[in-house]
Amino acid sequence: MSEVDAITAKQEGAPRLAFETWDSSSPQPRPAILNMPEYHPPLAGRDRALRLDFNENTHAPSPRVREALGKLSLESFTVYPERAPVEAIVAKHLRLQPEQVLLTNAVDEAIHIVCFTFLEQGDECLFAVPSFFMYDVNTLAMGAKAVRIQADETLSFPYERLLAAITPKTKLIILCSPNNPTGTTITREQIHTIAQAAPHAVIMVDEAYYHFFGETVMDDLCAEPEREAGPSTPLRSGRDDKPKELRNDMIEGSDHALTPENGATFYPRHPERSTAESKDLLSSTQATAVEFLPQNMIVARTFSKAYGLANLRVGLLAGPTHLMQHMRKACSPYNVNGVALAAVAASIDDTEYIDWYVDQIKTGRARIEKALNNMRVPHWPSHANFVLMHIGPRHKELVEAMRARGVLLRDRSSDPGLLGCVRITVGVEDQVDTGIAALRDSLAAMGWTPAEVNKPEQQPKETPDYE
Repeated sequence: MSEVDAITAKQEGAPRLAFETWDSSSPQPRPAILNMPEYHPPLAGRDRALRLDFNENTHAPSPRVREALGKLSLESFTVYPERAPVEAIVAKHLRLQPEQVLLTNAVDEAIHIVCFTFLEQGDECLFAVPSFFMYDVNTLAMGAKAVRIQADETLSFPYERLLAAITPKTKLIILCSPNNPTGTTITREQIHTIAQAAPHAVIMVDEAYYHFFGETVMDDLCAEPEREAGPSTPLRSGRDDKPKELRNDMIEGSDHALTPENGATFYPRHPERSTAESKDLLSSTQATAVEFLPQNMIVARTFSKAYGLANLRVGLLAGPTHLMQHMRKACSPYNVNGVALAAVAASIDDTEYIDWYVDQIKTGRARIEKALNNMRVPHWPSHANFVLMHIGPRHKELVEAMRARGVLLRDRSSDPGLLGCVRITVGVEDQVDTGIAALRDSLAAMGWTPAEVNKPEQQPKETPDYE
C-alpha cells in the first residue's frame, strides 16, 4: 500500500495504528496530527552544487533588495514588524485595495491559513494530483478529507472529473496553475466555472509560478466593490448573476447539483438530460462564466520564485474582503519579519529586473525542451520555471549521476502518477548551459536509451521526500 493510500485508509475509518502506542499518562497530539504525513525536503548539501532541483530563483533578487537591506538600522531589529504598510504597497501593485491583501510566511503559511480558516473535521478539500504536497499536509492536519483527482498520462488538469467530485461536503478547492511538478495550467474559464459550481466552497488559486506563465485570475479581484463594465472588464459577480443552467449535475459522474438559487441545496442529476446534452450545456456555459466574477475565489502568490526571496519566506493571499477578514483574524500579526518586508517593498515594482529574469527563464526553458528533444528524452510542455522529464526506472541513477557532476535535479517518482519522472529547474543562461551539458554527459555515461522509459520499476518505491 502506498503512503497516500495508507493516509486515505486512515481517513475512511481504517484502524489507526498510531493510537496503539498512546500513553494515557502523557500528553498526546490530536489524532489528525498523529496520522498526517511528515514533510521532508531534501535540503542537505545544496550549497555546493548548481541548484536545479527546488524551483528557486538560481540567480539573485533585485539589486534594490541589497540597497534596501543596507539601510536597515540595528535599532530596526528591536521593533516588531508592521505588515500593513507593505500590504498597501503590494495591493497598489496588484491594483487591489489594502484590505484585500494579506502577506504570509511564504505560500506554505498561506495554505495553512486557508485550511485553518475554512476546513474542519468532516469537510472535503479537492485538488488534482500530482501537485504540491502541502495541500495534503494542511488538509489532513485539520481532520478534513483530501479528495485527490488523479491526472491521466497527459498530466493535463482533470477538469470534468474535478467538477464531478464536488459534493455538499466540499469546502475548499485548490487549483494550482501553473502546477508543480508538472508545469500544466488551468484556464480562466475553467476556474470560473468551478467557482460557480461550488458557491459553498472557497476556491484557492495557487499562482506561485505565475510570472513564468503570464496569465492570472488576480485581475478578477479588482472589481471590489464596484467597477465599470467594458469589453475587457468582466462584470462583478453576485448571487443573482449566476447562469441558471450552470450546475454540476450536468457533468458525467456527478450525483448532486447546486441549485442556482441556493448554493447549499442539492438534488439528484436531471433524469431527462443525456450525458452528451449535459456536456454540450457545460461547454456553452463556460463562455458565459467569464462574464461573472466569482466572490468565493482567493489567489495565492509567492516571492520565492521570480523575486528570489525564498530564504526570507514571503507570500500573499488576495481575495474579496468578506473572505480576507476571516483569514486575517486567523493569521499571526507578526508572521512576516521586518527584513522580508523591506525586501518586498524594495523589489515589488522593479519591473526591469523581473522582466529580465522571466525572459531568462522562458528562453532557458525552450532551450532545455529542445535539448531533451534532441536527446530523445520524453517530457511534458511546461509553463513554469522547470521541466518534468520521463527517464524510467533509472531515475535515481540519473539524479546521482548529475549530482556527481555538480548539478542537482529532483526525483519526482514518488508523486502519484509520476513513476520514473525527474524534474529540472530552469536557471539563467550559463546555468542552462551547465545543466544541459551535465545531462547529456550523464545519460551517455549511463548508456540510457528511450526504450527504457516503459520498463517496469525494479526497486520498491521509496518513501518520498516532498518539496
